[in-house]
Amino acid sequence: MSQPPPQQHSAQILIVMGVSGSGKTTIGKALALTLGWSYMEGDQFHPQANVEKMSQGVPLTDEDRAIWLDRLRSEIENCLEEGIPAVLACSALKNSYRKRLQIDHRVQFVFLNLPFESARGRMSKREGHFMPVSLLESQFETLQEPESGDAIIVDAQQSPDQIVKDVVARIRT
Repeated sequence: MSQPPPQQHSAQILIVMGVSGSGKTTIGKALALTLGWSYMEGDQFHPQANVEKMSQGVPLTDEDRAIWLDRLRSEIENCLEEGIPAVLACSALKNSYRKRLQIDHRVQFVFLNLPFESARGRMSKREGHFMPVSLLESQFETLQEPESGDAIIVDAQQSPDQIVKDVVARIRT
């Protein structure tokens, strides 16, 4: 006798992505609050070696990011298995990174699209973050913008309230 297929939970994961300074944390927290979902800060999953490297102004390589992406994927899998809907803020700059995090159809990306000058202006005003403004250029060089069919794409120059309304209206259900 065959086993029934595993039950699918209705939990969803929204991954708020973009370059540093695009508003991932602000929008991620606001979305989580609006939706009543859990919030996860992707930076907290970086190994200490990555944080130290970035703090020194050294861009991360794909090899550096591998452990981080594995940790994020594991956390996403746990949330989906436990039926916990969540918003994750993380850069997910390359298509290959997003594919690694795309467990299944319940994972949806939100791309906060922001021009370089705006991102630089925001980063120069923030305090207490390990990511220096000097690494912003390398992030834009690494960024592979998702296609509209692969992500909810929003203009990150809008107000946080407008961005949240836009994203909530466009979430796949």
